[in-house]
Amino acid sequence: MQSDNALTKRSLARHCRALAGGEYTSLELTRAYLEEIERKEPTVKAFLTLDADRALQAARESDQRRAQGMTRSELDGIPYAVKDNFCTKGLRTTCASRMLENYVPCYHASVVERLEAAGCILLGKLNMDEFAMGSSNETSAFGAARNPHDTAYVAGGSSGGSAAAVAAYEVPFSIGSDTGGSVRQPAAFCGVMGLKPTYGTISRYGMIALAPSLDCVGILAHNAEDTAIVFSALVGKDGKDATVCEYPKHPVQIMPMQGRGLRVAVVRELLDDKEVSADVIRAVTDAAQKLRDMGAMTEDISLPSPEQALAAYCILSAAEASSNMARFDGVHYGKRSTEAQNLTALYANSRAEGFGSEVKRRILFGSYMLSEHTRPLYYDRAVEARRIIRESLLDTLSRYDLILTPTAPTAAFRSGTSLTAAQRRRADLCAVYASLAGAPAVSIPFGKTAQGLPLAIQLTAAPFAEDKLLSAARMLELEAVSN
Repeated sequence: MQSDNALTKRSLARHCRALAGGEYTSLELTRAYLEEIERKEPTVKAFLTLDADRALQAARESDQRRAQGMTRSELDGIPYAVKDNFCTKGLRTTCASRMLENYVPCYHASVVERLEAAGCILLGKLNMDEFAMGSSNETSAFGAARNPHDTAYVAGGSSGGSAAAVAAYEVPFSIGSDTGGSVRQPAAFCGVMGLKPTYGTISRYGMIALAPSLDCVGILAHNAEDTAIVFSALVGKDGKDATVCEYPKHPVQIMPMQGRGLRVAVVRELLDDKEVSADVIRAVTDAAQKLRDMGAMTEDISLPSPEQALAAYCILSAAEASSNMARFDGVHYGKRSTEAQNLTALYANSRAEGFGSEVKRRILFGSYMLSEHTRPLYYDRAVEARRIIRESLLDTLSRYDLILTPTAPTAAFRSGTSLTAAQRRRADLCAVYASLAGAPAVSIPFGKTAQGLPLAIQLTAAPFAEDKLLSAARMLELEAVSN
Protein backbone atom coordinates (compact mmCIF):
# COMPACT_ATOMS: atom_id res chain seq x y z
CA MET A 1 0.00 0.00 0.00
CA GLN A 2 1.75 3.12 -1.25
CA SER A 3 1.29 6.60 0.14
CA ASP A 4 -0.71 9.08 -1.93
CA ASN A 5 1.17 11.91 -0.25
CA ALA A 6 4.82 12.32 -1.27
CA LEU A 7 5.59 14.13 1.98
CA THR A 8 4.70 11.14 4.16
CA LYS A 9 6.97 8.84 2.13
CA ARG A 10 10.05 10.74 3.26
CA SER A 11 12.26 9.30 5.95
CA LEU A 12 12.40 10.60 9.50
CA ALA A 13 15.96 11.84 8.97
CA ARG A 14 14.87 13.77 5.91
CA HIS A 15 11.96 15.33 7.83
CA CYS A 16 14.40 16.47 10.51
CA ARG A 17 16.59 18.16 7.91
CA ALA A 18 13.61 19.68 6.10
CA LEU A 19 12.12 21.15 9.27
CA ALA A 20 15.50 22.56 10.28
CA GLY A 21 15.92 24.10 6.82
CA GLY A 22 12.43 25.60 6.69
CA GLU A 23 11.34 23.48 3.72
CA TYR A 24 7.98 22.91 5.42
CA THR A 25 6.49 23.34 8.86
CA SER A 26 5.54 20.85 11.54
CA LEU A 27 1.91 21.86 11.05
CA GLU A 28 2.08 21.02 7.34
CA LEU A 29 3.79 17.71 8.11
CA THR A 30 1.32 16.76 10.83
CA ARG A 31 -1.64 17.57 8.58
CA ALA A 32 -0.14 15.40 5.84
CA TYR A 33 0.09 12.41 8.17
CA LEU A 34 -3.41 12.99 9.55
CA GLU A 35 -4.76 13.06 6.00
CA GLU A 36 -2.93 9.83 5.28
CA ILE A 37 -4.44 8.26 8.40
CA GLU A 38 -7.93 9.37 7.36
CA ARG A 39 -7.40 7.81 3.94
CA LYS A 40 -5.86 4.52 5.09
CA GLU A 41 -7.53 3.71 8.41
CA PRO A 42 -10.80 2.29 7.06
CA THR A 43 -8.79 -0.67 5.77
CA VAL A 44 -5.54 -0.72 7.80
CA LYS A 45 -7.09 -0.20 11.27
CA ALA A 46 -3.73 0.54 12.88
CA PHE A 47 -5.10 3.19 15.28
CA LEU A 48 -7.37 2.62 18.26
CA THR A 49 -7.42 6.29 19.32
CA LEU A 50 -6.57 9.36 17.25
CA ASP A 51 -5.80 12.70 18.94
CA ALA A 52 -5.84 15.04 15.95
CA ASP A 53 -6.78 18.30 17.68
CA ARG A 54 -4.02 18.10 20.30
CA ALA A 55 -1.54 16.97 17.64
CA LEU A 56 -2.25 20.02 15.49
CA GLN A 57 -1.92 22.31 18.51
CA ALA A 58 1.39 20.67 19.45
CA ALA A 59 2.59 21.17 15.85
CA ARG A 60 1.77 24.89 16.02
CA GLU A 61 3.72 25.15 19.27
CA SER A 62 6.67 23.38 17.68
CA ASP A 63 6.67 25.84 14.78
CA GLN A 64 6.62 28.73 17.25
CA ARG A 65 9.61 27.28 19.12
CA ARG A 66 11.51 26.90 15.87
CA ALA A 67 10.73 30.46 14.81
CA GLN A 68 12.07 31.69 18.17
CA GLY A 69 15.23 29.59 17.93
CA MET A 70 14.16 27.42 20.89
CA THR A 71 13.96 24.03 19.18
CA ARG A 72 14.08 21.21 21.72
CA SER A 73 15.89 18.62 19.57
CA GLU A 74 16.29 17.45 15.99
CA LEU A 75 13.00 15.55 16.49
CA ASP A 76 11.05 18.71 17.34
CA GLY A 77 7.90 18.76 15.21
CA ILE A 78 8.04 15.12 14.08
CA PRO A 79 4.74 13.16 14.37
CA TYR A 80 4.64 9.64 15.78
CA ALA A 81 2.27 7.16 17.44
CA VAL A 82 2.61 4.72 20.31
CA LYS A 83 1.29 1.24 21.05
CA ASP A 84 -1.78 1.31 23.27
CA ASN A 85 -0.07 -0.32 26.26
CA PHE A 86 1.88 2.89 27.03
CA CYS A 87 0.13 5.29 29.39
CA THR A 88 -0.72 8.69 27.92
CA LYS A 89 -1.95 11.51 30.12
CA GLY A 90 -5.51 12.48 29.24
CA LEU A 91 -5.69 9.98 26.36
CA ARG A 92 -7.24 6.56 26.85
CA THR A 93 -4.98 3.55 27.16
CA THR A 94 -6.84 0.29 26.53
CA CYS A 95 -4.26 -2.45 25.87
CA ALA A 96 -6.82 -3.39 23.17
CA SER A 97 -8.95 -4.93 25.94
CA ARG A 98 -12.48 -4.44 27.22
CA MET A 99 -10.92 -4.58 30.68
CA LEU A 100 -9.36 -1.12 30.14
CA GLU A 101 -11.75 0.20 27.50
CA ASN A 102 -12.41 3.46 29.37
CA TYR A 103 -9.12 3.91 31.22
CA VAL A 104 -7.61 7.41 30.90
CA PRO A 105 -4.22 7.70 32.68
CA CYS A 106 -3.22 10.78 34.67
CA TYR A 107 0.45 10.49 33.64
CA HIS A 108 2.69 9.78 30.66
CA ALA A 109 4.87 6.72 30.28
CA SER A 110 8.55 7.71 30.38
CA VAL A 111 8.91 6.99 26.66
CA VAL A 112 6.08 9.38 25.81
CA GLU A 113 7.47 11.92 28.27
CA ARG A 114 10.90 11.84 26.63
CA LEU A 115 9.51 12.15 23.11
CA GLU A 116 7.33 15.05 24.24
CA ALA A 117 10.39 16.68 25.80
CA ALA A 118 12.13 16.25 22.42
CA GLY A 119 9.23 18.06 20.73
CA CYS A 120 7.60 15.07 19.01
CA ILE A 121 3.91 15.20 18.08
CA LEU A 122 1.77 12.32 19.39
CA LEU A 123 -0.92 11.45 16.83
CA GLY A 124 -2.59 8.65 18.76
CA LYS A 125 -2.57 5.10 20.12
CA LEU A 126 -1.94 2.00 18.05
CA ASN A 127 -3.69 -1.35 17.81
CA MET A 128 -2.22 -4.46 19.41
CA ASP A 129 -3.01 -7.96 20.60
CA GLU A 130 -4.94 -7.77 23.86
CA PHE A 131 -2.48 -7.06 26.70
CA ALA A 132 0.27 -7.88 24.15
CA MET A 133 -0.76 -11.57 24.14
CA GLY A 134 -0.72 -12.78 20.55
CA SER A 135 1.25 -12.96 17.33
CA SER A 136 -1.17 -11.65 14.72
CA ASN A 137 -3.06 -8.69 16.26
CA GLU A 138 -6.21 -10.80 15.99
CA THR A 139 -6.75 -10.96 19.76
CA SER A 140 -7.47 -7.21 19.90
CA ALA A 141 -10.91 -6.62 21.41
CA PHE A 142 -11.49 -3.83 18.86
CA GLY A 143 -10.64 -5.64 15.64
CA ALA A 144 -7.31 -6.57 14.10
CA ALA A 145 -4.87 -4.26 12.35
CA ARG A 146 -4.30 -5.32 8.73
CA ASN A 147 -1.13 -5.70 6.71
CA PRO A 148 -0.79 -2.65 4.42
CA HIS A 149 0.88 -4.76 1.71
CA ASP A 150 -2.27 -6.88 1.44
CA THR A 151 -5.08 -6.33 3.93
CA ALA A 152 -6.16 -9.97 3.60
CA TYR A 153 -3.06 -10.80 5.66
CA VAL A 154 -2.25 -10.18 9.32
CA ALA A 155 0.03 -7.36 10.47
CA GLY A 156 1.67 -9.59 13.07
CA GLY A 157 1.77 -9.09 16.78
CA SER A 158 1.58 -8.04 19.35
CA SER A 159 2.74 -4.65 18.00
CA GLY A 160 0.80 -5.09 14.77
CA GLY A 161 -0.66 -1.60 14.75
CA SER A 162 2.78 -0.08 15.33
CA ALA A 163 4.21 -1.92 12.31
CA ALA A 164 1.18 -1.33 10.09
CA ALA A 165 1.12 2.42 10.79
CA VAL A 166 4.74 2.80 9.65
CA ALA A 167 4.30 0.52 6.65
CA ALA A 168 1.19 2.46 5.56
CA TYR A 169 3.08 5.79 5.86
CA GLU A 170 0.69 6.97 8.57
CA VAL A 171 3.65 7.88 10.81
CA PRO A 172 7.40 8.16 10.19
CA PHE A 173 8.11 6.01 13.26
CA SER A 174 6.22 4.31 16.04
CA ILE A 175 6.83 2.81 19.47
CA GLY A 176 5.96 -0.78 20.35
CA SER A 177 6.85 -3.31 23.01
CA ASP A 178 8.84 -6.50 22.48
CA THR A 179 8.64 -9.42 24.90
CA GLY A 180 9.46 -12.39 22.67
CA GLY A 181 9.46 -10.83 19.21
CA SER A 182 6.44 -8.53 19.43
CA VAL A 183 8.19 -5.69 17.56
CA ARG A 184 10.43 -7.73 15.28
CA GLN A 185 7.84 -10.20 13.97
CA PRO A 186 5.23 -7.58 12.90
CA ALA A 187 8.06 -5.49 11.45
CA ALA A 188 9.00 -8.52 9.34
CA PHE A 189 5.41 -9.12 8.27
CA CYS A 190 4.88 -5.45 7.31
CA GLY A 191 8.26 -4.80 5.68
CA VAL A 192 9.66 -2.21 8.09
CA MET A 193 12.62 -2.16 10.46
CA GLY A 194 12.00 -3.24 14.04
CA LEU A 195 14.52 -2.89 16.88
CA LYS A 196 14.44 -4.66 20.23
CA PRO A 197 17.24 -2.98 22.18
CA THR A 198 19.34 -4.37 25.01
CA TYR A 199 17.14 -5.11 28.02
CA GLY A 200 17.11 -2.17 30.40
CA THR A 201 18.32 0.53 28.00
CA ILE A 202 14.92 2.27 27.69
CA SER A 203 12.62 2.92 30.62
CA ARG A 204 9.48 0.79 30.88
CA TYR A 205 7.80 3.09 33.39
CA GLY A 206 4.21 3.58 32.31
CA MET A 207 4.23 0.59 29.97
CA ILE A 208 1.58 -1.92 31.08
CA ALA A 209 3.64 -5.03 31.63
CA LEU A 210 3.29 -8.48 30.12
CA ALA A 211 6.46 -10.17 31.44
CA PRO A 212 8.72 -7.63 33.19
CA SER A 213 11.91 -9.71 32.98
CA LEU A 214 11.52 -9.85 29.19
CA ASP A 215 9.65 -6.68 28.18
CA CYS A 216 11.53 -4.06 26.15
CA VAL A 217 10.46 -0.83 24.51
CA GLY A 218 10.88 -1.30 20.75
CA ILE A 219 11.16 1.07 17.78
CA LEU A 220 9.64 0.65 14.31
CA ALA A 221 10.81 2.85 11.44
CA HIS A 222 11.62 2.74 7.74
CA ASN A 223 15.39 2.39 8.01
CA ALA A 224 18.38 2.06 10.32
CA GLU A 225 19.23 5.77 10.42
CA ASP A 226 15.71 6.69 11.55
CA THR A 227 15.79 3.93 14.16
CA ALA A 228 19.09 5.19 15.57
CA ILE A 229 17.76 8.76 15.87
CA VAL A 230 14.76 7.62 17.92
CA PHE A 231 16.80 5.17 20.01
CA SER A 232 19.25 7.92 20.95
CA ALA A 233 16.37 10.08 22.16
CA LEU A 234 15.02 7.33 24.43
CA VAL A 235 18.00 5.70 26.12
CA GLY A 236 19.21 6.73 29.55
CA LYS A 237 18.61 6.37 33.25
CA ASP A 238 15.16 6.92 34.72
CA GLY A 239 14.54 7.31 38.44
CA LYS A 240 11.08 5.79 37.94
CA ASP A 241 12.43 2.47 36.63
CA ALA A 242 15.11 0.71 38.67
CA THR A 243 15.85 -1.77 35.86
CA VAL A 244 17.18 0.94 33.52
CA CYS A 245 20.95 1.09 33.15
CA GLU A 246 23.26 3.89 32.05
CA TYR A 247 23.81 3.48 28.31
CA PRO A 248 27.55 3.62 27.56
CA LYS A 249 27.32 5.24 24.09
CA HIS A 250 24.95 8.14 23.71
CA PRO A 251 23.86 9.12 21.15
CA VAL A 252 24.10 5.99 19.01
CA GLN A 253 25.84 6.74 15.73
CA ILE A 254 25.52 4.71 12.55
CA MET A 255 29.03 4.39 11.19
CA PRO A 256 29.91 3.59 7.57
CA MET A 257 30.63 -0.14 7.74
CA GLN A 258 32.60 -2.40 5.46
CA GLY A 259 31.86 -6.10 5.43
CA ARG A 260 35.54 -7.02 5.45
CA GLY A 261 36.53 -8.43 8.80
CA LEU A 262 32.96 -8.80 10.03
CA ARG A 263 32.30 -12.17 11.70
CA VAL A 264 28.74 -13.44 11.35
CA ALA A 265 27.30 -16.62 12.86
CA VAL A 266 24.34 -18.34 11.16
CA VAL A 267 22.16 -20.50 13.41
CA ARG A 268 21.85 -23.78 11.52
CA GLU A 269 18.99 -25.18 13.67
CA LEU A 270 16.67 -22.37 12.55
CA LEU A 271 17.36 -23.03 8.87
CA ASP A 272 16.86 -26.77 9.28
CA ASP A 273 13.58 -26.41 11.19
CA LYS A 274 10.69 -27.85 9.19
CA GLU A 275 8.43 -24.96 10.24
CA VAL A 276 10.68 -22.34 8.59
CA SER A 277 9.42 -21.66 5.06
CA ALA A 278 11.51 -21.94 1.92
CA ASP A 279 11.04 -18.20 1.26
CA VAL A 280 12.47 -17.31 4.66
CA ILE A 281 15.40 -19.71 4.25
CA ARG A 282 16.14 -18.13 0.87
CA ALA A 283 16.14 -14.63 2.40
CA VAL A 284 18.63 -15.67 5.10
CA THR A 285 20.93 -17.52 2.68
CA ASP A 286 20.82 -14.56 0.27
CA ALA A 287 21.71 -12.20 3.12
CA ALA A 288 24.60 -14.45 4.15
CA GLN A 289 25.86 -14.46 0.58
CA LYS A 290 25.60 -10.66 0.37
CA LEU A 291 27.65 -10.41 3.54
CA ARG A 292 30.29 -12.72 2.11
CA ASP A 293 30.34 -10.72 -1.14
CA MET A 294 31.08 -7.63 0.98
CA GLY A 295 34.00 -9.37 2.66
CA ALA A 296 32.37 -10.74 5.80
CA MET A 297 33.07 -14.21 7.16
CA THR A 298 29.97 -16.32 7.85
CA GLU A 299 29.96 -19.60 9.72
CA ASP A 300 27.23 -22.02 10.71
CA ILE A 301 26.89 -22.47 14.47
CA SER A 302 24.60 -24.28 16.89
CA LEU A 303 22.63 -22.87 19.81
CA PRO A 304 20.48 -24.71 22.34
CA SER A 305 17.40 -26.22 20.68
CA PRO A 306 14.90 -23.64 19.39
CA GLU A 307 12.14 -25.81 20.81
CA GLN A 308 13.69 -25.61 24.28
CA ALA A 309 14.14 -21.85 23.97
CA LEU A 310 10.52 -21.42 22.87
CA ALA A 311 9.23 -23.65 25.68
CA ALA A 312 11.24 -21.73 28.28
CA TYR A 313 9.94 -18.43 26.92
CA CYS A 314 6.32 -19.58 26.89
CA ILE A 315 6.50 -20.81 30.50
CA LEU A 316 8.30 -17.76 31.86
CA SER A 317 6.21 -15.18 30.00
CA ALA A 318 2.91 -16.84 30.91
CA ALA A 319 3.92 -17.16 34.57
CA GLU A 320 4.83 -13.46 34.79
CA ALA A 321 1.72 -12.47 32.83
CA SER A 322 -0.60 -14.39 35.16
CA SER A 323 0.92 -12.53 38.10
CA ASN A 324 0.57 -9.16 36.37
CA MET A 325 -3.05 -9.79 35.39
CA ALA A 326 -4.10 -10.38 39.01
CA ARG A 327 -4.55 -6.64 39.57
CA PHE A 328 -7.30 -6.42 36.94
CA ASP A 329 -10.16 -7.70 39.06
CA GLY A 330 -12.84 -5.04 38.85
CA VAL A 331 -11.93 -3.74 42.32
CA HIS A 332 -8.33 -2.54 42.10
CA TYR A 333 -8.25 -1.87 38.34
CA GLY A 334 -10.25 -2.48 35.22
CA LYS A 335 -13.82 -3.14 34.17
CA ARG A 336 -16.29 -3.76 37.00
CA SER A 337 -19.17 -6.09 36.22
CA THR A 338 -22.69 -4.91 37.06
CA GLU A 339 -23.91 -8.51 37.12
CA ALA A 340 -22.70 -9.63 40.54
CA GLN A 341 -24.43 -10.31 43.85
CA ASN A 342 -21.31 -10.81 45.99
CA LEU A 343 -17.57 -10.16 45.99
CA THR A 344 -16.61 -13.55 44.56
CA ALA A 345 -19.04 -13.12 41.69
CA LEU A 346 -17.76 -9.57 41.13
CA TYR A 347 -14.22 -10.84 40.65
CA ALA A 348 -15.29 -13.72 38.42
CA ASN A 349 -17.72 -11.74 36.26
CA SER A 350 -15.42 -8.73 35.85
CA ARG A 351 -12.57 -10.89 34.61
CA ALA A 352 -14.84 -13.04 32.44
CA GLU A 353 -16.34 -9.95 30.78
CA GLY A 354 -13.12 -7.94 30.56
CA PHE A 355 -10.61 -10.48 29.26
CA GLY A 356 -10.58 -12.19 25.88
CA SER A 357 -9.99 -15.90 25.39
CA GLU A 358 -6.22 -15.64 24.74
CA VAL A 359 -5.63 -13.65 27.93
CA LYS A 360 -7.71 -16.12 29.94
CA ARG A 361 -5.79 -19.05 28.48
CA ARG A 362 -2.42 -17.54 29.38
CA ILE A 363 -3.55 -16.63 32.89
CA LEU A 364 -4.62 -20.23 33.48
CA PHE A 365 -1.44 -21.63 31.94
CA GLY A 366 0.82 -19.26 33.87
CA SER A 367 -0.97 -19.89 37.16
CA TYR A 368 -0.57 -23.62 36.64
CA MET A 369 3.16 -23.16 35.98
CA LEU A 370 3.49 -21.36 39.32
CA SER A 371 1.39 -23.77 41.37
CA GLU A 372 3.06 -25.61 44.24
CA HIS A 373 3.29 -29.02 42.59
CA THR A 374 4.18 -27.99 39.04
CA ARG A 375 6.60 -25.11 39.65
CA PRO A 376 9.66 -27.38 40.20
CA LEU A 377 8.78 -29.39 37.09
CA TYR A 378 8.24 -26.48 34.71
CA TYR A 379 8.93 -22.96 35.94
CA ASP A 380 12.18 -23.72 37.79
CA ARG A 381 13.47 -25.73 34.85
CA ALA A 382 12.54 -22.90 32.46
CA VAL A 383 14.57 -20.49 34.60
CA GLU A 384 17.56 -22.83 34.34
CA ALA A 385 17.04 -23.22 30.58
CA ARG A 386 17.02 -19.44 30.25
CA ARG A 387 20.36 -19.24 32.04
CA ILE A 388 21.90 -21.84 29.70
CA ILE A 389 20.50 -20.13 26.60
CA ARG A 390 21.74 -16.71 27.72
CA GLU A 391 25.24 -18.03 28.44
CA SER A 392 25.36 -19.83 25.09
CA LEU A 393 24.21 -16.80 23.13
CA LEU A 394 26.58 -14.40 24.89
CA ASP A 395 29.46 -16.83 24.44
CA THR A 396 28.72 -16.95 20.72
CA LEU A 397 28.60 -13.14 20.59
CA SER A 398 32.01 -12.96 22.27
CA ARG A 399 33.43 -14.80 19.24
CA TYR A 400 31.28 -13.28 16.47
CA ASP A 401 30.16 -9.73 15.76
CA LEU A 402 26.61 -10.67 14.80
CA ILE A 403 24.23 -13.61 14.64
CA LEU A 404 22.10 -13.97 11.50
CA THR A 405 18.73 -15.75 11.67
CA PRO A 406 15.22 -15.46 10.26
CA THR A 407 13.00 -12.99 12.10
CA ALA A 408 9.94 -15.23 11.85
CA PRO A 409 9.44 -18.76 10.45
CA THR A 410 7.14 -17.54 7.66
CA ALA A 411 5.91 -14.43 5.92
CA ALA A 412 2.56 -13.00 7.02
CA PHE A 413 -0.34 -15.45 6.96
CA ARG A 414 -3.94 -14.79 6.00
CA SER A 415 -6.29 -13.21 8.51
CA GLY A 416 -8.62 -15.73 10.07
CA THR A 417 -6.28 -18.65 9.43
CA SER A 418 -7.21 -21.47 11.78
CA LEU A 419 -4.08 -22.06 13.85
CA THR A 420 -3.68 -23.86 17.14
CA ALA A 421 -2.25 -22.04 20.15
CA ALA A 422 0.99 -24.00 19.67
CA GLN A 423 1.22 -22.95 16.01
CA ARG A 424 0.71 -19.31 16.91
CA ARG A 425 3.40 -19.49 19.58
CA ARG A 426 5.83 -20.74 16.94
CA ALA A 427 5.73 -17.29 15.34
CA ASP A 428 8.22 -16.36 18.08
CA LEU A 429 10.53 -19.31 17.36
CA CYS A 430 13.38 -17.24 15.89
CA ALA A 431 12.99 -14.23 18.17
CA VAL A 432 13.12 -15.71 21.67
CA TYR A 433 16.91 -16.28 21.85
CA ALA A 434 17.59 -12.53 22.00
CA SER A 435 14.70 -11.98 24.41
CA LEU A 436 15.85 -14.63 26.86
CA ALA A 437 19.43 -13.30 26.73
CA GLY A 438 18.49 -9.61 26.95
CA ALA A 439 20.52 -8.95 23.78
CA PRO A 440 19.63 -6.38 21.09
CA ALA A 441 18.17 -7.62 17.81
CA VAL A 442 16.81 -5.96 14.70
CA SER A 443 14.51 -7.17 11.93
CA ILE A 444 15.52 -5.95 8.47
CA PRO A 445 13.28 -6.17 5.38
CA PHE A 446 15.01 -8.42 2.86
CA GLY A 447 13.12 -9.55 -0.23
CA LYS A 448 9.55 -10.57 -0.94
CA THR A 449 7.53 -13.70 -1.57
CA ALA A 450 6.07 -14.50 -4.98
CA GLN A 451 2.81 -12.99 -3.68
CA GLY A 452 4.57 -9.70 -2.91
CA LEU A 453 4.60 -10.09 0.88
CA PRO A 454 7.68 -8.83 2.73
CA LEU A 455 10.41 -11.14 3.96
CA ALA A 456 12.95 -10.25 6.64
CA ILE A 457 16.13 -11.32 8.33
CA GLN A 458 17.25 -10.75 11.92
CA LEU A 459 20.60 -9.67 13.28
CA THR A 460 21.51 -10.05 16.95
CA ALA A 461 24.48 -8.37 18.65
CA ALA A 462 26.08 -8.34 22.08
CA PRO A 463 24.43 -6.20 24.78
CA PHE A 464 24.93 -2.45 24.25
CA ALA A 465 26.20 -2.99 20.67
CA GLU A 466 23.25 -1.22 19.03
CA ASP A 467 25.68 0.98 17.06
CA LYS A 468 27.26 -2.09 15.44
CA LEU A 469 23.85 -3.71 14.97
CA LEU A 470 22.28 -0.72 13.23
CA SER A 471 25.40 -0.01 11.17
CA ALA A 472 25.27 -3.57 9.83
CA ALA A 473 21.53 -3.20 9.24
CA ARG A 474 22.22 -0.04 7.24
CA MET A 475 24.81 -1.86 5.16
CA LEU A 476 22.39 -4.69 4.38
CA GLU A 477 19.40 -2.46 3.67
CA LEU A 478 21.45 -0.45 1.17
CA GLU A 479 22.49 -3.70 -0.48
CA ALA A 480 18.85 -4.84 -0.61
CA VAL A 481 17.75 -1.54 -2.20
CA SER A 482 20.57 -1.61 -4.79
CA ASN A 483 19.41 -5.03 -5.90
